[in-house]
Amino acid sequence: MKVIILGIVVTLLAFLGITGPDTAPVMQDPEGAEMLKGAENSIYYEDNETCFKCHAQDFYTLEDAESGLSQKRVMCQNYIVDRDEYYQSNHWSFACTDCHSWEFSNFPHPTAERLQDHFSCLDCHGYDEAYAQYHFEEIEEEYNASTHAEIEGFSCWDCHNPHSYEINIRTSTNLKETILYDNNICLECHGNYSNFRLLSDIDEVDVVVSHEWLPNQVAHFAGVRCIECHTSINDSILVAHHILPKEQAVRNCTECHSSDSRLMATLYKFEAKEQRKRGFLNGVIVNNSYVIGATRNYFLNVASVVIFAGLMLVLMIHVFFRIKKK
Repeated sequence: MKVIILGIVVTLLAFLGITGPDTAPVMQDPEGAEMLKGAENSIYYEDNETCFKCHAQDFYTLEDAESGLSQKRVMCQNYIVDRDEYYQSNHWSFACTDCHSWEFSNFPHPTAERLQDHFSCLDCHGYDEAYAQYHFEEIEEEYNASTHAEIEGFSCWDCHNPHSYEINIRTSTNLKETILYDNNICLECHGNYSNFRLLSDIDEVDVVVSHEWLPNQVAHFAGVRCIECHTSINDSILVAHHILPKEQAVRNCTECHSSDSRLMATLYKFEAKEQRKRGFLNGVIVNNSYVIGATRNYFLNVASVVIFAGLMLVLMIHVFFRIKKK
């Protein structure tokens, strides 16, 4: 009898998917996903080192072959690329000249080449079947409708530096690290007054002061990304890019702290797709946030209704026979 009961329990746990860690497949970038990142694995390492000789340093040397004169100069901070960050970024396997003209092999670099427009995300990722699942075209539409697009000179690269940006929401096993990484992107400008002034003539507001209304502010900053409250929800793309005006930011606690939490459509979107297959309505956030009704399970809900209905049926039958007997 004990063996039968044990077998039933194990079967039920397996059915609900709570006997072990989540082994759902993780979305990968279509190219180079199986390759290990790092300078030692880049086939363009030697070619790129020609660029990093100057662009990974705080100083560079300007030389004139004819006169033999040379002078050490300070490299503009905007043109310095961290070598280690580059080889851990999304574009780590590229050669510099995949995106920058071959003319940059000449030094000093031709002025005409420096005045050329930068590539946009869609130049490489748009309208390509290999990247169709990421909906880059829709991301572009969202960005163009956002408040960031209204800032002259602002582009994708102000948030997603092509030399260092690393997508991790689909691959990270530590959600807190993902939250910190993504929030630091926002704080590059909104936590740095000088950077903000370079892009906007609007008076910057201290984010801590502007969020004083938020209960337990430290926990919120560590537990969710800025974009959870400052973007509109989009079911088609993994990370929303429609940045809303501050007046439209979420300020209602129940937007997140309820069984229909908007976090299920934003921060926990990828994990939620796998968890919901197992019946839990939003079990993925049980250990990360205080959410009313987060532990509800569809199958247990049905079972409780069936048990309740059965109990009521037994009571009605009992009452019927008691009345008939009288």
